[in-house]
Amino acid sequence: MKIVRHTDLEVFQRAFEAAMAVFALSKRFPKDEQYSLTDQVRRSSRSVAANITEAWRKRRYEAAFIAKLNDAEAEAAESQTWLRFANHCDYIDEATFRLYEDEYEQIIRMLVSMAVNSKKWIL
Repeated sequence: MKIVRHTDLEVFQRAFEAAMAVFALSKRFPKDEQYSLTDQVRRSSRSVAANITEAWRKRRYEAAFIAKLNDAEAEAAESQTWLRFANHCDYIDEATFRLYEDEYEQIIRMLVSMAVNSKKWIL
């Protein structure tokens, strides 16, 4: 399949779906976490997909493209950390944490691969 837009990228699709799943999970967090953990994990998870979108639009400039992929990677790792906090606070169980930690690890691998092979993606 030819990739025409960022929404065609498997990494974008996975990042978007992960962010939606994190949003659903975070609805169960305690009310007193609304402006801290809940807000942070929602923002970082959404930022992964948003940075992939920005990277795609900056493909004319290799350095800018790679920088946005690196930003997406950092946000994915941040999401893993917030989910780890949620697990340790007993807001999500160990199996759920492992599922999303592994999903974000796969997303990170895909982003690193795109950055390492940036010439394939540059216009």
